[in-house]
Amino acid sequence: MPATAASSRRASVVALRFGRFAMMGAVAVLLLIAGVWASWGTAQHVMLTKGRERGTVEVARCGPETCWGRYTPLSEGSQPRPRVVLEKSVAVERGRTYTVVMKPGGAEAVRSGPAGVLYAWIPLGGALLLASVVVAGGLLRTRAAWVLALSGVALLTAAFVAV
Repeated sequence: MPATAASSRRASVVALRFGRFAMMGAVAVLLLIAGVWASWGTAQHVMLTKGRERGTVEVARCGPETCWGRYTPLSEGSQPRPRVVLEKSVAVERGRTYTVVMKPGGAEAVRSGPAGVLYAWIPLGGALLLASVVVAGGLLRTRAAWVLALSGVALLTAAFVAV
């Protein structure tokens, strides 16, 4: 085999490896960005509470996707409301009282405190687990994949325990 054929074959193998690395890296980064994006919609209200209405909600009734109840303010300038909507999850029960932060411009509330913060970041935990599979299989970086996977499991476990 001539030297030019062998060198072109090596060049194509290197190009394919680089292409796989670039594509799988882009997919892993996209998964992580999507996880942060999905989490930030709720997390911003829970984590950045300065100037937001804070209070408690005593859950009176629950529907298929939401629960609602009377809002009692805890922060200055917050007004009591007869009905505030809270996202229904396995941790929200009728008759219990939860500390919440009100979303601006509406009657929708999100849980606050450590449980609310961890619950808000659950989509990132799932994205970390998915990205770990891409990093291990596509990039062949097992240590980095283990770090991502264990981070995702730790986040999901902490949210499960806290909520």
